Amino acid sequence: MRVVQLLPTLSFGDAVSNDALALERVIADMGYETGIYADIIGKRLPAGAARKTQKLAGLRSDDVIIYHKSTGTDLDYRLDRFRCRKLMIYHNITPPEYFSPYNAEAAALTAYGYEGLAHLRERVEFCLADSEYNKRELIRRRFTCPIEVRPVLIPFADYDRLPDGDMLDRLGDGRTNILFVGRIAPNKRQEELIRTFYFYKKADPTARLILAGSDAGFENYSARLKAYAKALGLEDVIFTGKISFPEILSCYRTASVFLCMSAHEGFCVPLAEAMHFNVPVIALDTSAVAGTLGGSGFLISDSDPLLVSGVIERVMNDGELRQQLINGQRERLADFSYERIRELFEKQLRKFISREL
Repeated sequence: MRVVQLLPTLSFGDAVSNDALALERVIADMGYETGIYADIIGKRLPAGAARKTQKLAGLRSDDVIIYHKSTGTDLDYRLDRFRCRKLMIYHNITPPEYFSPYNAEAAALTAYGYEGLAHLRERVEFCLADSEYNKRELIRRRFTCPIEVRPVLIPFADYDRLPDGDMLDRLGDGRTNILFVGRIAPNKRQEELIRTFYFYKKADPTARLILAGSDAGFENYSARLKAYAKALGLEDVIFTGKISFPEILSCYRTASVFLCMSAHEGFCVPLAEAMHFNVPVIALDTSAVAGTLGGSGFLISDSDPLLVSGVIERVMNDGELRQQLINGQRERLADFSYERIRELFEKQLRKFISREL
């Protein structure tokens, strides 16, 4: 029996791709013939990590495609060609209105993603949602098949590798490092981070704001962010651009707080990553953020920069509060342990294959 994964793009460092790669190991260990198929395969991935979708053939009626849905793609419609069983993992789609002022093509792609999602509604037998937030969206979009929640599978052991030494030296000099990890994109609201940082700098003049992520596709938004920081006289806003995994590890290891003001997240893996590194999380209550934090971290309901900068100041100066946040995050992180999510996925997949749903 074959259980294969299908997605439009498999790329290095992408959360959806990382989830697919982690699940492949689990599926293989369960004894099924497996593989990953994608239209686009990133050049930074190891040779043989995936095969092109046109290579996917010979599926039987009881074989399974696990389809990762997160964007607009013709694969939503080409999926009809495969006469086998279909399970969809829903990672959410960023609403096009966030992208339209900066990238019309990206906005059109995500709008197409919602059209494809409607097409898939009657064509998949079972859905796994990354979060309760994503499950609610599928229900709102009139999916009637069984839907269960299965958080992203994160191999946390990978995060214990050696960080990049040069970056560790540059950032680990004792200054306050306010970190956000995520691509430079309008839904991430990096301008809110810069605005908050402007006020926080009045209390801590040597602090840095580190924005770790690529701006590919949103170079114009990135340029506006850099111009905004310059206009505010901020010289300590670091745009890392696309960086290596060891460099990302250095960012987490030297972070003082993790600040998230994103407007839209389907899960937000960096929140869990910050928990792993015992970095106190301060996050705006939007989309799936509260669900991922699960009562941990410091959840805020107002993006007012004065208020948020005050929260950062308190977390930095109140040792008892800081430790409470870290302790709560450690407890929540246990819910996302590799072993627990692996076991959950195995149970859900077996239930689907045996038609127990």
